[in-house]
Amino acid sequence: MNVPTKRAYRGYRSFDYLGDAKPTKIRLSQETERVPWNLVPLTDEQEARLEHLLENSPVISLHDHLRVLPADISGLSEYYASGRIATGYDGVAHSPLDALFGNQVFRGASWEETVAELGMRSCDAMHSAFLVKASDVGDIDRAKERGQVAWFPMIEHVSCIGDDLDRLDILYGLGVRMAGLVFSQSNAVGGGLSEKSDGGLTAFGERVVHRMNDLGLPIDLSHAGDVTTKEAIELSRKPVTIGHSGARALWRTKRMKPDDVIKACADKGGLFGIETAPHTTMSHSHPEHDLDAVMEHFEYIKDLVGIDHVTFGPDTMFGDHVGLHRFCADAYGDDGGETFVESAYVSGCENPAEVWWNIPRWLVAHGYSDADIAKVIGGNALRFLKETF
Repeated sequence: MNVPTKRAYRGYRSFDYLGDAKPTKIRLSQETERVPWNLVPLTDEQEARLEHLLENSPVISLHDHLRVLPADISGLSEYYASGRIATGYDGVAHSPLDALFGNQVFRGASWEETVAELGMRSCDAMHSAFLVKASDVGDIDRAKERGQVAWFPMIEHVSCIGDDLDRLDILYGLGVRMAGLVFSQSNAVGGGLSEKSDGGLTAFGERVVHRMNDLGLPIDLSHAGDVTTKEAIELSRKPVTIGHSGARALWRTKRMKPDDVIKACADKGGLFGIETAPHTTMSHSHPEHDLDAVMEHFEYIKDLVGIDHVTFGPDTMFGDHVGLHRFCADAYGDDGGETFVESAYVSGCENPAEVWWNIPRWLVAHGYSDADIAKVIGGNALRFLKETF
């Protein structure tokens, strides 16, 4: 397959605006050629159908990372300390994405670090003339028409606000359009999924949920503990998302969600995004993580709550994601006693470009209707955003 490039992309690389002063010390990973792509094969007729679908339906990622990792993951700390985290413009340009929610900050970041990285990423994106910082659903159509990609900044947890509720307003004003309540570790808002016990939402956490509803700031519960997740779903006046996870019924780890939580999210009008990050959405029939394992989680959750409540939040990035997980091993909870084969990468889901070509290709190859594919690759996300923004 000859992968097309978004027409607004003109070869911009992060911090090109600095000219000769552009930082060059840390060698970065290749964006789309780090490992060989493994695209789902289609017939000529199916290829034509796919092209029509992508031209006429928005493609929206509920959760991906735009960052390019260092070629040598051991240099990650130095890379983050530099304050200049590269965005994978070339990789995104080779994807079919029209919009994405891109996580901005590394876990545990302080308020100052959060604001600094958000500002730095925004500055770089503005100079790209390709990745458009978006604030409402209308920006998605406008970006698609122009051959650009709409970027909605998000953060995976609100630990950076401390106990200052008004900092949520500031984040919204700075362009953040989705936020998780907690990462894997508990914070002042509620319980994280990696903790031995989960006490649920705190009193401050309840105020956070209400303020996010008032702001039109969608709530993500992917990394929250089960009790915190259920309490947040019940308390929220608007639908919430579990934007990047999978089914615990298929793979027994805390990172996956149990059926009752998935149903509660859907019953409130919420949206579940299927994860593809390494060693997450595996199953006993696919103990080595690959695209088919990911899609087994998709079909399980689709059958559980209906296709109107499922989309994808692949949680991919550009570089050695497995190496990143080893580097941050304490952040991802236990393995639930599951036995699996550690993969060097997730075949078919290596980065935002490959996985977003493969999601609709897999659906076409497996006989899904155009209407259902359109829902899954962006229509459901669009509906959710209209209800929560």
